Amino acid sequence: MLALMMDRALNLPSILEYAAAYHGDREVVTRTVEGPIHRYGYKDALVRAKQMANALIDMGVKPGDRVATLAWSTHRHFELYYAVSGIGAILHTINPRLHPDQIAWVANHAEDSVLMFDISFGELVSELAPKLATVKTFVAMTDRAHLPPEAPAGTLVYEELIAAHSPEFVWPELDERQASGLCYTSGTTGNPKGVLYGHRSTVLHAMALVQPDAFDLSARDTVLPCAQMYHANAWCTPYAAPLVGAKLVLPGRQLDGPSICELAVAEQASFLLGVPTIWVGVLDHLDQTGQRLTCVRNVAIGGSAPTAALMRRVEDQLGATVRQIWGMTETSPMGVINTALPAHAGEDEDAAYARKLKQGRGLWGVEMRIMGDDGTVQPRDGASVGALQVRGPWVSSAYFKNEGAEVFLDDGWFDTGDIATIDPEGYLRLTDRAKDVIKSGGEWISTLDLEDAVSSHPAVAMAAAIGVPHPKWDERPLLLVVLRPGHTAEPEALKAHVAERVAKWWTPDEVRIVAELPIGPTGKVLKRELRD
Repeated sequence: MLALMMDRALNLPSILEYAAAYHGDREVVTRTVEGPIHRYGYKDALVRAKQMANALIDMGVKPGDRVATLAWSTHRHFELYYAVSGIGAILHTINPRLHPDQIAWVANHAEDSVLMFDISFGELVSELAPKLATVKTFVAMTDRAHLPPEAPAGTLVYEELIAAHSPEFVWPELDERQASGLCYTSGTTGNPKGVLYGHRSTVLHAMALVQPDAFDLSARDTVLPCAQMYHANAWCTPYAAPLVGAKLVLPGRQLDGPSICELAVAEQASFLLGVPTIWVGVLDHLDQTGQRLTCVRNVAIGGSAPTAALMRRVEDQLGATVRQIWGMTETSPMGVINTALPAHAGEDEDAAYARKLKQGRGLWGVEMRIMGDDGTVQPRDGASVGALQVRGPWVSSAYFKNEGAEVFLDDGWFDTGDIATIDPEGYLRLTDRAKDVIKSGGEWISTLDLEDAVSSHPAVAMAAAIGVPHPKWDERPLLLVVLRPGHTAEPEALKAHVAERVAKWWTPDEVRIVAELPIGPTGKVLKRELRD
């Protein structure tokens, strides 16, 4: 017997329609690429999204077509999140920090028909245009006065398209499994792989994000995502914030410490998120100025594992609670988040940070298992190590055009490429990426634990551990360290500091102080470059 309930599809325009109806004056604030701060309400965003939907249809964009963006986190990009997906087309957010040849490759692989770009990418788009086999239309996301002179001939102007089209638009009835977004992951070997999101998966993911034991968002919050909208959809915040009517603050292209602090103070941000390298810049700025961000309630850190020292600095200097998360482009991106259980109410500070170093507990909707080398599922004892595999309604089931199919297992699970444990309370603890793990004398050494150990030294800003060839032990750890501004430390002293905190045979053979570490387009340390 089937239920007698209305069968209403889960679709993305319904989120913005809700925000406009019930939180219409709640602001979306942008530091624009042109310079000034732009602000309007969700009801204004809906009007413009409908105007852009009409414009896209007039351009000839059809359901299933890919519309690409080379754009920062702005109100125009936010409008495209709904306008493109709302007409049944697919929003392809391209990471502009990729090499131009890779940008051309992903645009051609996706078979993009339209490319929308911010004015800071005028020269890049001019260089790319002859290489883009399927792009028929270029749109500069600006007004006529700021149209880059180097833009390809015939480039359309976003604000003119908005002005020329009616806000009267009825969203088409779409199958909730219709594709809505395309994002290429840089976390794989070879060419990037396309992850194809859907309306249903994205709505469910946004609903999971706002829960109290996840991002804990409501209409009383002001959300400042310090992950760009091309980076796994800014961790889904452009959907989660309007879902609950939270104020949304978009930082444009400026993610340096002073710019983030200025915007957070001016707009009274209560929730911030970003990768560890972002917070190093924020904290160094606070150190230098003596400023505090007293408005911040929660900070989510993900993308790569933060050290305990970094989390302590964030909580001390911002007075906020840090929630570490783990996820991937393939998981939309949220997989787990580290929130305390009632049993942890009396834990002391050291116990709290030992727990916070774990990536977190699974949300409803994400199932996890640890698979051993022998093909058996490992117990949840916090000690048994193996390959992390996941499945769920917002986890990818295949890559676009079915490439890299070997990571999607026959029994319906996705092999993440991470090595991990799960403890009896359900907390996931990554020990490494499979490609980064150091194997010395037949035993694994966790690079994350080495990095956390050295980062507890007050002079250390960032660290990266890699394995280097060894004639006897196969590999031995090398620890590369960046010092905090104004601090000094000798390599041998740092080595001794690590030796006090890890197993003796884990102690790195060498600690090397470097001026900087190579940072990739998503803010992660490029360990492959270090190994090369």
